[in-house]
Amino acid sequence: MRFMRLSRVAAIGLLFSLALAACVPANAPRSPAELAAAQSAEALSRQGQFDQAAQAWLALATQSRAHADSYRLLAAEAWREEGQLERAAPVLDSIKRQRLSGDEPLRFDLLLAELALDRHDAATALRLTTQPNVVAPPALQLRLLEWRARAMAAGGDRWGAARTRVQMDGQLSGFDHTQNRQQILALLNQVGVESLKQRAAAMQRGDRMLPWVNEALSQLGVAVAQPPPDLQQPVGTLLPGADANVREGYKAPPQVALLLPNDGNYGAASTAIREGFFAAYLDAGRNHAPRPSVRVYDSQGTADGAVKAYQQAVSDGARLVVGPLTRSEVAAVFSQAQLPVPVLALNHPDDKQLPAANASEFGLLPETEGAQAADHMVERGLRQVYVVISTDDFAQRAASAFKAELAARGGQIAGTITLPPGITSYASIIAGLKLPTAPAASAPAANGTAAPAESSVVSDAGIFISMRPAQARVLLPQLRIARVNLPVFATSHVYEGSDDAAANRDLDGVEFCDAPWLFDAQPGLPNHDGIAARLPAARGGAARLFAFGMDAWNLVPYLDWLRAHPGSYVPGASGQLAADQFGRVRRVLIWAQFQNGLARPLGGSLQMDDVPSNAPPATTEPSPASSSPSGGFQPAAN
Repeated sequence: MRFMRLSRVAAIGLLFSLALAACVPANAPRSPAELAAAQSAEALSRQGQFDQAAQAWLALATQSRAHADSYRLLAAEAWREEGQLERAAPVLDSIKRQRLSGDEPLRFDLLLAELALDRHDAATALRLTTQPNVVAPPALQLRLLEWRARAMAAGGDRWGAARTRVQMDGQLSGFDHTQNRQQILALLNQVGVESLKQRAAAMQRGDRMLPWVNEALSQLGVAVAQPPPDLQQPVGTLLPGADANVREGYKAPPQVALLLPNDGNYGAASTAIREGFFAAYLDAGRNHAPRPSVRVYDSQGTADGAVKAYQQAVSDGARLVVGPLTRSEVAAVFSQAQLPVPVLALNHPDDKQLPAANASEFGLLPETEGAQAADHMVERGLRQVYVVISTDDFAQRAASAFKAELAARGGQIAGTITLPPGITSYASIIAGLKLPTAPAASAPAANGTAAPAESSVVSDAGIFISMRPAQARVLLPQLRIARVNLPVFATSHVYEGSDDAAANRDLDGVEFCDAPWLFDAQPGLPNHDGIAARLPAARGGAARLFAFGMDAWNLVPYLDWLRAHPGSYVPGASGQLAADQFGRVRRVLIWAQFQNGLARPLGGSLQMDDVPSNAPPATTEPSPASSSPSGGFQPAAN
């Protein structure tokens, strides 16, 4: 396993600061000649001439008995930076720890721990890095945790090593951050599936290790629960007090690149996303928002095309790249050695790797809908669930997430069936599921009307479906014919995105999760019907991609805020949007129901705050790029 090492630039800076501190008079005064020699040694360290610096520190040690051990420690640290730790070993042996002061004893122990690990003595390294009552100053905290994690891993305590590295996660950036995250998951993967499952089951929600354990299990091929994000406060709210005219979180980069394939298999999807992006971009001007200039690049729908488009956008001065769109494109962009400009990818790569430190992922995942359907049913008291899905990849993935979340919430799968395509009679399939049925209707009452049948013999049972409307319109009437009156819940698959009362009357009563913008259920956003009347890309099923594009823009000014403030969210067109600790943007959808053949949102509006999500600081003037409706849009072929 490759271990993280702080960059040489950072190491030189740390060494220089420590050397400078050593030159401050302590118990014994230093002569002008000694101070001058120390400054010369510092200069050598600062220039990266570590071997010469070590020799200079050792020369000082022979001239100053009062500070000899401090100078020997600095010499040993210089050789460590030179990559010659063994050469420092005899110098460390000559140091008397009791003669050190300040942070010197801890620095001494860290060198000994590193030397012990080089000599495959994990026990000594662990003892030196886990001593009680040792408080590391900020400059040494990362180094202490790094060597503690290495010692634990070398000693076989992979769980302890992973926990220690999780402690480091929020203090790192760039390559060190990415590498540390890779090591956390590598260590957890070595813990094993069963052990990770047991640990996860014993954890409370909010345990900082739980997301990491779930991530490791996911990489190991285990379907894990996806509890909904903790939505505490929307971005863009007014701050209380004297600065009540200031809105939180809004920070627009000066130049944005949008990477989408212009044509091919993804051309239609790109059109809806691009038009949604600019609809929200133009609407931001209504709130006097400072908007960046935006330039569109053709990613060509290929890995090579996406990488070239990203690199061209960086060369052109982009400060944020939105896109690319397909999984293979995202994976290719993320696989570059460096991402000099942050990325908001519009999909999740298929390699299950974590996003890079300055990358975020945003996508319309079927797993999101499956997990939220399970939560919704449990909250309704339905813990015995029959799963009926199509053969579509979307349905299969949604069902997998549904089952994992239902199990995590204490529910059970009573039966599962996948409906084969092209079949119009499901009587035998329904019978095979052994669904509970209502008793036959009672004899006619005195007034000539039949007494209603009981709704179901099982009060805590329900049905989860994930399939397209045509298939659902065949299934639901046949369930009723079979006297199956269980409540039915579905993914957005079941709704075509526009009202058709005649066709959808057979779906009456079905509840499904979907994007709030389709029902104008999120205040502060452009009206859906008004835009759909003018733009074909905002109609029908494409409206979800249009809403997705709107949120690609809505996220741009708030990405940094979301990642730095857990619990904050953007009230978006495709859902409430929150970022997890890995940089993945997660959606919370709304629930709708078919009533008299029309899809209507349940619970009314999502109004949770009177400030629209794209509102900037109220005192900020628009940037020149946004002075006209189209001023920031610069199409570019690539």
